[in-house]
Amino acid sequence: MSKDSHKPPTHQMPQHVAIIMDGNGRWALKRGLPRLAGHKAGTENLRRIIKACVEFGVGYLTIYAFSTENWGRPREEVIGLMRILEDVIDKELNELSQQGVQIRHLGRLDQLAPALQKKVLDAVEATRKNNKLVLNVAFNYGGRDEIVNAIQQMLRDGVKPETVTPELVNNYLYTAGVPDPDLIIRTSGELRISNFLIWQAAYSEWYVTPTYWPDFSKEEFRKALDEFANRDRRYGNVSAPEYEKSHA
Repeated sequence: MSKDSHKPPTHQMPQHVAIIMDGNGRWALKRGLPRLAGHKAGTENLRRIIKACVEFGVGYLTIYAFSTENWGRPREEVIGLMRILEDVIDKELNELSQQGVQIRHLGRLDQLAPALQKKVLDAVEATRKNNKLVLNVAFNYGGRDEIVNAIQQMLRDGVKPETVTPELVNNYLYTAGVPDPDLIIRTSGELRISNFLIWQAAYSEWYVTPTYWPDFSKEEFRKALDEFANRDRRYGNVSAPEYEKSHA
């Protein structure tokens, strides 16, 4: 690998990157380890990618940590994932705060143990003034559930049908105040949205890699950002050169 291969990309960064951190279990099984070992390795890798986001100038990072469907996994794995979240808060909060990371939670907290709920809320409060990187942790999150929750809240607030706009809906989502993701990365090669940011991802660029999440390095992250820079984002329109050519 060349000396310059880890340098930050020089092109404009996506403002918001979202990641489906897939493949932890398969990474572990491939090595003859329990699935939880893969989740722990994935957590270690997250630390590296957060640092890369700060270095590269990404403003928002959203990670898919635990979905509303993940409750259906084996009980011991679910309990283990809860412990991992608790450990991460206990061990990483100070360092994340020193790096200028602001933590936000996306999803429902009511299914988590009261002590864990408090730790999540305390972490959010402790970092709310940081502004180097906004880290959205989607934990007990589902895209459909988010939209249902938004509709329920609008009905409770007495919102009139004729006043509903995309901008208003945005204000009722868990991601209120956060720009839509420019780039969504999915590791492990699976070609599924998996109920992740299904409203916000309407015009996101996708990058899928066969690499399992624990092996998704800073260099691979840089490659994803480089590829994003070469995409022609048209938002349903045609690019300017294409339009000019067709009307020549």
